[in-house]
Amino acid sequence: MRTAQYWIDQLNMQAHPEGGWFAETYRSPETVAGPALPARYAGGRSFATAIYFLLTGGVFSAFHRIASDELWHFYEGRPVRVHVIAPDGAYRLLALGPGPGQHYQAVVPAGHWFASEVADPAPAAYALVGCTVAPGFDFADFELAARPQLTAAFPRHAALIGRLTRG
Repeated sequence: MRTAQYWIDQLNMQAHPEGGWFAETYRSPETVAGPALPARYAGGRSFATAIYFLLTGGVFSAFHRIASDELWHFYEGRPVRVHVIAPDGAYRLLALGPGPGQHYQAVVPAGHWFASEVADPAPAAYALVGCTVAPGFDFADFELAARPQLTAAFPRHAALIGRLTRG
């Protein structure tokens, strides 16, 4: 049985600022020029990027948003819950995994706040997923949620925001 540490070592993963571990596996060498992109981008971006992302039980990826669509791919381990809050406050749960009602792929639309966690909170539980972003990911497009501001914007989700933010 493989463990989370096996994948962290095997894939040369690094700690991610939102929580969990990641390793970039692809960054398109071609770019889209800044003027050809929507105004939310502050310059050119790679056509696409891809990462491996790993979470362990009891650890979460904190609420954040990015400027691009993010396609999630489930690979191995326990099911993952991706909590998504749309700009209008609508909530949606994306369930990734091999079981009934779960999917191997799901999309978080650009500009939506999202956080993720392994469905099994046991410390030995883990999930290995992939994330593909187009136009490609750039940390300039990454915004980590501040709990007070996100709660003020979406008070009906205060308990979830309180649980899946770091401050």
